[in-house]
Amino acid sequence: MNNHLFIRLEWRQMLRSRWMQLVAVLFVFVFAAISLIQQIALPDFNGFTRQTASFLNLLLFLLPLFILTIGSMGVASDLESGWFSLLKTYPMTITQYIFGKYIALILSFMLILCLAFAVVLGMSGISGQVHLPLLFVGLSIMTVLLFSSIAILCGSFAKNRLHALALSLVVWAVSLLLLSYALMAIGTVVAGHVLQKLTIIILHINPAEWVRFGYFLFSDQTSVLGPSFYSFTEFYSSTVGYVLYAVVTILWIVIPLVFVKWVLMKRGRQA
Repeated sequence: MNNHLFIRLEWRQMLRSRWMQLVAVLFVFVFAAISLIQQIALPDFNGFTRQTASFLNLLLFLLPLFILTIGSMGVASDLESGWFSLLKTYPMTITQYIFGKYIALILSFMLILCLAFAVVLGMSGISGQVHLPLLFVGLSIMTVLLFSSIAILCGSFAKNRLHALALSLVVWAVSLLLLSYALMAIGTVVAGHVLQKLTIIILHINPAEWVRFGYFLFSDQTSVLGPSFYSFTEFYSSTVGYVLYAVVTILWIVIPLVFVKWVLMKRGRQA
């Protein structure tokens, strides 16, 4: 099967999914509502406000949740139904399969983002008060790229769609909630310099916190992190820091996909 044909087939199946359509409607509505509230409430203030925090929380909570659940269940469904085994009888490598699933998942959520952005721009034309923050556009695309890779990895480990849903919810909860709570709990019993190092480590190994840090970095609001992180933020505000940020982001995309290939090859030998 031609790889372009496989990508089109996967993309059409995702777009026909009632779950995907419901996700699109929900995300567009919430994204547009927060955009309108943010710009009407504090249209001339560029700092880190409650409305900006709502925007960031939407990006980091809803979007990864949708990507992880839909992406992981899509791969698990192929493995459970035997569709993946059938695809292996065609002249298609595992790498092509992974690339096709990844691109189809990205295209689906990029379309949802485009719809949300189009609604916001439409409101801007009507009210003249709403505008689309370019930083959030970039961070939204980055979130899709990162979590689509992780979603496919979750699906490759799953035994069925229900298992994939459970795995994706666990990954989402750990990334968005449990690590932060664990860090706060540890902070009550360890010294400040130890907590600082742990925070920096978790920031690099947690994709959600990595995206959040990207917002503070590229919006020149790293002071929110506090004076104890001054040296750290100064480094990442330099040219070398920007390059390193890009490298870490690429690794977050590539490494899960490499693990997916290893898992699928292992499962193929066991079948």
